[in-house]
Amino acid sequence: MTVESEDAWFDRDAGHLVRPYAITGGRTASERADLSLITLVVTTDPRTDTTRMSPEQAAILALCLERPLAVAEIAASLDLPVSVVKVLLGDLAEAALILTRAPVPLAEVPDLALIQAVIEGVRNL
Repeated sequence: MTVESEDAWFDRDAGHLVRPYAITGGRTASERADLSLITLVVTTDPRTDTTRMSPEQAAILALCLERPLAVAEIAASLDLPVSVVKVLLGDLAEAALILTRAPVPLAEVPDLALIQAVIEGVRNL
């Protein structure tokens, strides 16, 4: 590739001029519904050969090698839309190259009557 044709695909302010649908092969949504913005992602094997992967998939594996990252953090680090990152993560998960962990659900708020009963019990001590 010549420098002249390479410059046609790069804008100093915008970065590489590749449309998101080109990165995902035309897919607009991940088949995995369990991926949220705070789902944690970690690479399964640090020795994975990334030479035949897209640059974005290889970058995801490199990012998640050191420590688990949230989907939103990955998207921000790669400067890609979250929807694109979710599609790429779905592909990597299907190939067993990453592990995902759903966020821990927030604890349910206890009943107000229970809280008042505990307070009354402590006062009676």
